[in-house]
Amino acid sequence: MKSKNLLLIVIFSTAFSACWSPKESDLTNSSTRTPTPAASKENKNSGSKDDKETPKNSDEKMNDSTKTEIKSGGFTANLPGGFTPPTDAVGQKMLKEYGAMFVARSGAVPPPKVVFNNEAEVSSWQSGISKASESINGATIELQTPAMNALKKAIADAKQSGTTISPNGGSDAAKRNYAGTVTNWKSRVDPGMVHWVGKGKITQAEANRIKALPIPEQISEIFKLEATGIFFAKDLSKSIIYSVAPPGTSQHISMLAFDVKEHADSKVRDILAKNGWFQTVVTDLPHFTYLGVAESELPKLGLKKVSDGGRTYWVPE
Repeated sequence: MKSKNLLLIVIFSTAFSACWSPKESDLTNSSTRTPTPAASKENKNSGSKDDKETPKNSDEKMNDSTKTEIKSGGFTANLPGGFTPPTDAVGQKMLKEYGAMFVARSGAVPPPKVVFNNEAEVSSWQSGISKASESINGATIELQTPAMNALKKAIADAKQSGTTISPNGGSDAAKRNYAGTVTNWKSRVDPGMVHWVGKGKITQAEANRIKALPIPEQISEIFKLEATGIFFAKDLSKSIIYSVAPPGTSQHISMLAFDVKEHADSKVRDILAKNGWFQTVVTDLPHFTYLGVAESELPKLGLKKVSDGGRTYWVPE
């Protein structure tokens, strides 16, 4: 009887073990299974000392932060969501000339359109944007928060290099309202009209008519005159857009532009570029635009390099 019972116990144990043994495929694949979230987090944080402590320079950090934000397809593909492409000649011209800011990254918020039509539109848009204010060389400067942070970093880098970065023109070097762009526009149009009337290129009656037009229509008329060689930049030798922005189109309205007093210093331009600030309006020498990426990333955003007077500008392809 004991022998019979012992035999039954052995048979039962063997059967039980066979039922609960892991399959061969489970044993084979156990080392290649996707880890659980907890395991993934542990593996991610268990890198070597070298992985954790190897510092990155500013360009590498900028590349890391923007790599996933840049889309293939060039300039058009990287315009902001909700952007309204211009259909009129003035808007299209300004997108071509001033459009680099519309592909800014690293938290910068480009405007939803190329031309603001009045103060109410500008004020409404600016009020919804995160911005920061700083006193720089006695001037109160206001920019979008990411742009200000990058500017402060550039100022600190410049100080370490034995130079300075300061505003050109006081508080007007950064944020501007619509009225400010109208004032700047008139500072070129009015004396230009006096000059060209004196030269007999246009009549006084025609000058008065154009000056009395609503701003959008006046911009169009000035561009028509410039197409005939009657220019309105400060030196009267080139287009007004290379001297001041038409009302409602200034990058300063976007709070992504800053006029730099030390712009002639190539070391200053290099420091600004390393912190995401580039020149984007050809021949506007003090003017820098916050794009928030390393220079190597700019072509991927659909911007092309233009050289003029020994300087590099980045404009839409």
